Amino acid sequence: MNTSPHVRRFAELRLTDRPTVGGKGASLGELTFAGAPVPPGYVVTTAAFEAFLSALDPDGGIRTAIGALDSEDTEAIARVAGPVRERIEAAELPEEVAAAIRGHYRALDGESDTPGEPAPVAVRSSATSEDAEDASFAGLQDTYLWVRGEDSLVENVRRCWASLYSVESVSYRRRLGLPEHDLAMAVVVQRMIDPRCAGVMFTRSPLTGDRSVVALEGSWGLGSALVSGDVTPDKYVIGKVTGDICSRTVSAKLRQHRMDPSGSGVLEEDVPDHLREEPCLSDEEIHALVRLARRIESHYGSPQDIEWAISRNLVPGQNIFLLQSRPETVWASRGTTPAAAPKARAFDHVLSLLGGTGSPGGTR
Repeated sequence: MNTSPHVRRFAELRLTDRPTVGGKGASLGELTFAGAPVPPGYVVTTAAFEAFLSALDPDGGIRTAIGALDSEDTEAIARVAGPVRERIEAAELPEEVAAAIRGHYRALDGESDTPGEPAPVAVRSSATSEDAEDASFAGLQDTYLWVRGEDSLVENVRRCWASLYSVESVSYRRRLGLPEHDLAMAVVVQRMIDPRCAGVMFTRSPLTGDRSVVALEGSWGLGSALVSGDVTPDKYVIGKVTGDICSRTVSAKLRQHRMDPSGSGVLEEDVPDHLREEPCLSDEEIHALVRLARRIESHYGSPQDIEWAISRNLVPGQNIFLLQSRPETVWASRGTTPAAAPKARAFDHVLSLLGGTGSPGGTR
């Protein structure tokens, strides 16, 4: 396949590529380099975003107008940002950008599990400042799950770009004083798996800061149910050295998100009665996840917040995937003294940082 500045495969990326592929894209490239089990995919780069925005707004008026906004004036932000989103969602992509996106999708499509059907992908925003240790855009831009077909993919890439100009995202950037002219949006396009269960794990306790344990949470179906707060997950604390499961809480998991049987989008539904109080993970799966968590923490050299999923269709030993890893932020900026009271759930700490928003059936 011809190379293009507008699209880069995960296998070509490292963390140092953050300026051109954003936080999520760079992390997925680094995870792939580290040998982690990552579903294949590619990133629509910031060069594609710049080419699109230059065609749409050649005089740079959008960035100038956003950069002049007062972070406290929500009405003004909505008044300016709303039309910008509409313009982006309605605009055509430059021909070379659309061709690169479509061509790389066809390569993924050729690996579809169901011949004759378009490959399902997650389309995930990847802002160039997100998932850094000093700022997190996670949950402030859009994610679209179970997208099928070239036309739908192009439409959802545009929607991800447009989400850079949501009221929440613009307000956050203005509060931090981030320069608009240095900000761009990449978009991750990643093959989706159909997860039996999914969740998150932290390589230090979000409740106590203890680095000798892995805190693990999971629920049935896509991880988006956990992130959105629709379900109370199963929770485990596992010793890194011994592998002992120090704490185990199996919750009544009443809701789940799963693939729409029609083949596009996500359904929210009740968990079948016989599964509600069953653990979503076996002990063998817990230990396999912890081994991965230790390996990824060692690779990065710092505590990590890791998204995972277990396929319902693949055999044990080949069914565990990592969807994202980012620096743990709850304790990284605290030292030894908690800056806030402990939360009831590990993931509540992340949600509190995001103002209660989330996206990573990919879960985030």
